[in-house]
Amino acid sequence: MKNKLVLSKLCAIGLLSALCYVGFMFIKINIPTPAGSTAIHFGNTFCVLGALLLGGIEGGAAGAIGMGLADVMDPLYVTSAPKTILLKFLIGCIVGLIAHRIAHIKKHTDDRRYTIKWVFLASLGGMVFNVIMDPLVGFLYKNYIIGVPYEAAKILAAWSSFSTLINAITSIVLATALYVALVKHLKHLDFFK
Repeated sequence: MKNKLVLSKLCAIGLLSALCYVGFMFIKINIPTPAGSTAIHFGNTFCVLGALLLGGIEGGAAGAIGMGLADVMDPLYVTSAPKTILLKFLIGCIVGLIAHRIAHIKKHTDDRRYTIKWVFLASLGGMVFNVIMDPLVGFLYKNYIIGVPYEAAKILAAWSSFSTLINAITSIVLATALYVALVKHLKHLDFFK
């Protein structure tokens, strides 16, 4: 039985990684800037959803794998892959910590108000982290590691802040809605054992 659960989690991580990849690669609006590129996308939605459904490490791994691979496959973002992998993993860990360690959402699936409140707060926690850290780490990474000139890295961080905020708002709303819609169906499939 334990091997079956491990295999189920690995399959779920693979599926959510693929959704993160598709959400970033194909459901996005690229925003070119003088200093590089940023995008409004739906990859973070599936990273957050993964952490809500599977737990922080597993959801973070799905986000890191899916969006890290998307960065590697896209010439506009290939240099951002290490930053993406780290930040998406940490988003998953934060969402999972709040949802599963603090709120224990899997024990309260029958209490819709409790579930919505804590799923929203967990999603908010992960996305607030992202709104702060993505532009900051992106600036430091581009300026100090890649060697992008200071002013160009600063401009890119400013543009990134805007798209990251939009991504965060949509991710919080969509991940919360998707989790609430899916949780009762997954509970009947013994997904939460």
